[in-house]
Amino acid sequence: MPATPPRPCSIADTLALVGEKYSLLVLREVCLGNGRFDQLVRNIGAPRDILATRLRRLVDAGVLTKRAYSERPRRFEYRPTQAGLELEPVLITLMEWGDRHLRGDDDRPMVVEHICGNELVPVVTCRACGDAVRHEDLTAHPQAPGWTVAGPAAPRDERRPTRP
Repeated sequence: MPATPPRPCSIADTLALVGEKYSLLVLREVCLGNGRFDQLVRNIGAPRDILATRLRRLVDAGVLTKRAYSERPRRFEYRPTQAGLELEPVLITLMEWGDRHLRGDDDRPMVVEHICGNELVPVVTCRACGDAVRHEDLTAHPQAPGWTVAGPAAPRDERRPTRP
């Protein structure tokens, strides 16, 4: 019996781009305004060759832009595109989760302040009603043909016959 390909998934597609080691850390630094290669090497701790590969991939995917800031020697800085900026809430949510579950309030390495002057505590809300999102309030509706919430739908000839 042939193996079924994995579930079509936007999470998997996104992780294929930003789930590699250092990619989200590059985005963190660029969103903080640290887009020069030497800053990225210092602040992330990534090997230079791996960092160069991640940067090239993020630029090619349209998450970052590359702009020369020096001609002699030729050097570049990286800035987030709109697509990159739209990943910033993901970074903040990951940071908040890590602070809560891995560190604790007394060991947070950074706090993000909102324009209102208060510490930002991210909350995912429903765009339509404004309520905070809770697992028990969600219902998934697979849109990929041949897939159910439980997995791939069995072909008609493999399903158990129903009793009349």
